[in-house]
Amino acid sequence: MFRFMLFVFNCMTMFLDFKVNLSRLDVNTAFIVVNYIEIKWEEIMTALEIGQKAPDFTLPTDGGGEISLSEMKGKKVILYFYPKDNTPGCTKESCAFNDHLQKLGKAGVQVIGISKCSVAKHDKFKEKYGFNFPLASDEQDDVCERYGVWVKKNMYGREYMGIQRATFLIDEAGKIAHIWPKVKVAGHVEDVIKTIETL
Repeated sequence: MFRFMLFVFNCMTMFLDFKVNLSRLDVNTAFIVVNYIEIKWEEIMTALEIGQKAPDFTLPTDGGGEISLSEMKGKKVILYFYPKDNTPGCTKESCAFNDHLQKLGKAGVQVIGISKCSVAKHDKFKEKYGFNFPLASDEQDDVCERYGVWVKKNMYGREYMGIQRATFLIDEAGKIAHIWPKVKVAGHVEDVIKTIETL
C-alpha cells in the first residue's frame, strides 16, 4: 500500500509541476500518460519483495507429476522462471542448474524450473538433457503473473507477452530470501550458490 501511495503522490506531483491538465491534452498525449500509469500500476501490483511470503502454487510437472510450493516448507527452494524449452539460453541455464545440483542439494535446496511450456514439451526437454529436477508447467495457470515475470516484450517493433527470466530463492519458512530479476545466464547459477552460502 505504501508503494501505491508513493506512486500516486509522484504522479500528482508530476502533473502539478508541469501543469498538466488531462482534459486539455490531445488524444495521443493522453493515451501515452494513461498507458504509463497502467504499466506502473501493473509493476506495483506484481512486484514481489524480499521477506514477503512467496505465492503458493500447485502445478503439473514432467512425467505426469504435480508439485506444490507449500509442500516444500522446511526446505530452501530455487524457482527459476525461463521463457521456453529447448532454446539456447534456457537450455544453458537449465543445464547449469543440473550440473550444480549436487552442491545445491547439500545446501538443502530443491530446484524447480517453471515456464509456460506444456508438460509434453517439458518431458522432451528433460529427456533430451537428463535434468534431475522437476520442470513445472504454468501453461494453464497464472503463477508467472503472480511472481511478476509475465511481462510485455518488444522484438523488432513487435510487442508480445512473455516470461522475463528470473530466479527466486524461497527460505524454509516459505518467504522470499533473494530475487534475481532479468537474469543473465552466464555465471548466474554460480552467483545463486554464492548467495545461498552467505545466508
